Amino acid sequence: MTSHRVLLHRLASFHRVWSFPPNENTGKEVTCLAWRPDGKLLAFALADTKKIVLCDVEKPESLHSFAVEAPVSCMHWMEVTAESSVLTSFYNAEDESNLLLPKLPTLPKNYSNTSKIFSEENSDEIIKLLGDVRLNILVLGGSSGFIELYAYGMFKIARVTGIVGTCLALCLSSDLKSLSVVTEVSGGGASEVSYFQLETNLLYSFLPEVTRMARKFTHISALLQYINLSLTCMCEAWEEILMQMDSRLTKFVQEKSTTTSVQDEFMHLLLWGKASAELQTLLMNQLTVKGLKKLGQSIESSYSSIQKLVISHLQSGSESLLYHLSELKGMASWKQKYEPLGLDAAGIEDAITAVGSFILKANELLQVIDSSMKNFKAFFRWLYVAMLRMTEDHVLPELNKMTQKDITFVAEFLTEHFNEAPDLYNRKGKYFNVEKVGQYLKDEDDDLVSPPNTEGNQWYDFLQNSNHLKESPLLFPYYPRKSLHFVKRRMENIIDLCLQKPADVIGKSMNQAICIPLYRDARSEDCTRRLFKFPFLWNNKTSNLHYLLFTILEDSLYKMCILRRHTDISQSVTNGLIAVKFGSFTYATTEKVRRSTYSCLDAQFYDDETVTVVLKDTVGREGRDRLLVQLPLSSVYNSEDSAEYQFTGDYSTRLDEQRSAIPTRTMHFEKHWRLLESMKAQYVAGNGFRKVSCVLSSNLRHVRVFEMDIDDEWELDESSDEEEEASNKPVKIKEEVLSESEAENQPASAALAPEIVIKVEKLDPELDP
Repeated sequence: MTSHRVLLHRLASFHRVWSFPPNENTGKEVTCLAWRPDGKLLAFALADTKKIVLCDVEKPESLHSFAVEAPVSCMHWMEVTAESSVLTSFYNAEDESNLLLPKLPTLPKNYSNTSKIFSEENSDEIIKLLGDVRLNILVLGGSSGFIELYAYGMFKIARVTGIVGTCLALCLSSDLKSLSVVTEVSGGGASEVSYFQLETNLLYSFLPEVTRMARKFTHISALLQYINLSLTCMCEAWEEILMQMDSRLTKFVQEKSTTTSVQDEFMHLLLWGKASAELQTLLMNQLTVKGLKKLGQSIESSYSSIQKLVISHLQSGSESLLYHLSELKGMASWKQKYEPLGLDAAGIEDAITAVGSFILKANELLQVIDSSMKNFKAFFRWLYVAMLRMTEDHVLPELNKMTQKDITFVAEFLTEHFNEAPDLYNRKGKYFNVEKVGQYLKDEDDDLVSPPNTEGNQWYDFLQNSNHLKESPLLFPYYPRKSLHFVKRRMENIIDLCLQKPADVIGKSMNQAICIPLYRDARSEDCTRRLFKFPFLWNNKTSNLHYLLFTILEDSLYKMCILRRHTDISQSVTNGLIAVKFGSFTYATTEKVRRSTYSCLDAQFYDDETVTVVLKDTVGREGRDRLLVQLPLSSVYNSEDSAEYQFTGDYSTRLDEQRSAIPTRTMHFEKHWRLLESMKAQYVAGNGFRKVSCVLSSNLRHVRVFEMDIDDEWELDESSDEEEEASNKPVKIKEEVLSESEAENQPASAALAPEIVIKVEKLDPELDP
């Protein structure tokens, strides 16, 4: 006799593709995750840092992250399926920015905080991050009714208000007509679980505009990340050794016994070639010839690296950001299309102005770097020769040449930088600020220690004396006393503020249309169940239906219920609520019928037509009391007798208080089921696209994976079930599987890092279609 049963290879443990170790930057406590619809990105939420991280599925690389206001308890990532001629032309059109803007230079790899998304030549990571042009939305849910929608998983386009409780599940329909949410409100040792359906007509009605706007938002978000990483590289390129001159001079002031100023000491050395005993001690014993040479090399190397990063990366990113904001402003000017979405031209103009101020500050830094490099080069060359003479070492002829112009240059440098500043000591603990570049890279609100000297600048004086030009929108504001970091943070805040308005407007447009109290559940206090428990939401993209799977306790058994609603609030659906009772199961090999009472432990949609269920036989023996069932919805929703299965209760009253009013269909199975031997199965996950279902044990350490559609025919040993029934002894399965008792008796060390056993099997004939 032939059958479709085949036992595939068993893996000793999970095959780890990659691991993403926890760290302080991302977080450690993962609460939930979601796949992007194209399967190329994985999003996961972290409770301890309140962050969302988008990760490459092929390697453990964080491509993008952002913070949220509350810990996220559930998430859903959907893709819009609606089509229109306007959308099709937008999907097919090439992004003009690729033609008009130069490609962003890749960031250097030799900095620790550099993301590989921007540091690999010919990398497709940015393309992977942005994904397909077709709109996809990451929906996040958390405590206190926290719900937010992120276009392309990156930029917030809606903040939903008016929902009470902690989100257990949510699902945005693929036609963008409604959002389904399940929440729980805890109190008195139990929780009230309710279902909400919100209208999202604004998203649906303005889908082409939302798509264009959201795509522009993601470009802006990626560019802000690029600018942040560029600035981080600049901070790393600046070294603490550059502060050595300031600290040495400060120590010299504190220790010297004479009243002569430091500036006079160096001037005396410049003019007469002789240093005081104290200055000579400072130069020869603390600074040293070797140390001076190393300091000069460090300054030149560091300043050159920072200069390159500003010119090639910071300015390129800022100009691209300016381009996309300008395009966004043009979109906002089309008020008929974009004003209903909250896009505000005035706010975007403020953001453009802030980017302009940032570009001005970056140019100012370039001027400071250029000036400092020239000053330090001349100063160190003179001081190096002077120190060689003190040691009576040979001085090369090319170093010994010093014109009157060079002397004047060094004298001006000493006059400007070597003045003792007691006020500076009180603020920063030093009397000097010879090194001026580092102050621009400090992430602090304090004014610059040595702001640029604007005295005698004719253009600056002209602006200050003209009230009209001071307030002109054509000129970018200039902040001469603030650091680059400060101006960057100000720019980010203004951009966030201007792009926040669409999220507020779209969020407020989402009105609660339906509220159905489901049940009261005392099990919600179990922290393990919080990760895997019902309810489960599903959106059927073909029929535009929302499905909700949940259980109701009846006579000590958990009965599975299916609630379905049309994504269009204005449309109704037949058999909106129905319960499923599992009656009998027929063994295909012996034609014996298994009858008992079954409690539903877990269920998930396998595909649009099938639900995968884990059942517990309440009278079955341990090791043979769990069943895996494929429930076809076509059998549940039978058009021939649909009139007999109509809910006669009231949706405004809690459903578990109306058990008798919920129509119940009893299902009998001759196939589509399997006995799960030697396993306390508790949770299930299914994927109809990959044709795989995965069953997890109650102690979270025993896994079985089933390949659902394999057509190979193999010989079946028919005697196993009959022998077990006759001998009343458990049948030893062919694979070595960690039993529940063995798992519970493992030592404590094993419990910390358990070996999770995984089996890959073909389903029994009971499961074959």
